[in-house]
Amino acid sequence: MFPIVPIYFVITWLRNWLYNVGIKQSKSYDFPVICVGNLSTGGTGKTPMIEYLIRLLQDEKSLATLSRGYKRKTKGFILADNTANADTIGDEPFQFYRKFKNLTVAVDADRQHGIEKLKALLRQPKVILLDDAYQHRKVRAGFNILLTAYNNLYYKDIVLPTGNLREPRSGANRANVIVVTKCRKDMSESEKLSIATKLRIDSNQQLFFSYVDYATKVESVSKSLDLITLPKFTLVTGIANAKPLVDFLASKGLKFDHLEYGDHYNFRASDIETLASKSLILTTEKDYVRLKDYNSLEGKLFYIPIEVKLDKEEEFNAMVKGFVN
Repeated sequence: MFPIVPIYFVITWLRNWLYNVGIKQSKSYDFPVICVGNLSTGGTGKTPMIEYLIRLLQDEKSLATLSRGYKRKTKGFILADNTANADTIGDEPFQFYRKFKNLTVAVDADRQHGIEKLKALLRQPKVILLDDAYQHRKVRAGFNILLTAYNNLYYKDIVLPTGNLREPRSGANRANVIVVTKCRKDMSESEKLSIATKLRIDSNQQLFFSYVDYATKVESVSKSLDLITLPKFTLVTGIANAKPLVDFLASKGLKFDHLEYGDHYNFRASDIETLASKSLILTTEKDYVRLKDYNSLEGKLFYIPIEVKLDKEEEFNAMVKGFVN
C-alpha cells in the first residue's frame, strides 16, 4: 500500500491548506469550545482526557460533550437520555452519560450542526467538549488539545494507509497543547526534553506528559473487589491498544487469560456465549458499558477504573480554566 501514501498525503495536506488560507470556511464561536483529538488512528487516550476535563470544569460551568458516536446504530443528532445505550450513542459517549450525572451528552457526525442543536437547548451548556474532532475542520475550536501516545509518537509515523496518521505531521501546528499520553510514571526530565525536541514544539505551544493511574479496586454495578486479591480471571479488551493494561496487571503478579478484540468491537452472540463460560471477567470501562446488560454475565463482569495524571497538572489546569473564563 506504500505507493498510495503520497496520494493520501497530498489530499490531506491540500485540504488543510484550503482551510488554513480561508478558501474552505471554518466556523468559530463566541463561547468556549475545546477539542480533544489526535493525528493517528485511535489508542491515544481521548476518553480519559475528556473525563479529566469534565472533572476539572463541571463544578464551575455547565458542560456538554459532542462526539461522532463511533459505531452507533443511529444517525444524525441525538441527545442522550434515560433510553440511551451504546447502540444509540456509541460506547464512549454512553460511558460519559452514565458516569457524570449533570453532563449533557450529544452525538452528531456533523459537529457544526451538533453545536447548533446544543446551543438551542433550553438548558444551554456554557462549554462544549469536542471528542475526536481534530480533523473536523468545519469547526474552529478555541482550544485544541492534541494527544500522542508515548509508544507511538507522531514524529515517527507516516500517513495512512502504510502508517497510522490521519493527516501529515504538520497538522500538529494547530494545537494549543500537546499531551504525550500513556507515559511511564517515572519518566526523566531529560527524556521529556528529548521528546519535545523531536516533536518540534512551537514557542506558542505547551507540552505535557501524562500517565494512566489504575484503581486499586475493580467495580461492577453491585460491588467492588480488591484488585490484588482477584483469583485467576479472563481479561476482555476491545480497545486500540491493550498493552499498557496487560503490562500493569502482569506487574501486579495477577494470573489471567486475555481475550483481545478489535477497537469498538461489537460483541456477537457467540462471543457472549464464550464469555458466559468464564468464572470471572475483567474488562475496560468502555467495554463494560457494552457488556453489562447481558444477563449471562451478571455477577462475574467487572471493570478497572482509570484516571489521567499530568506531570504539570496545575499549569495545565490553569491554561484550560483561563481559556474557559
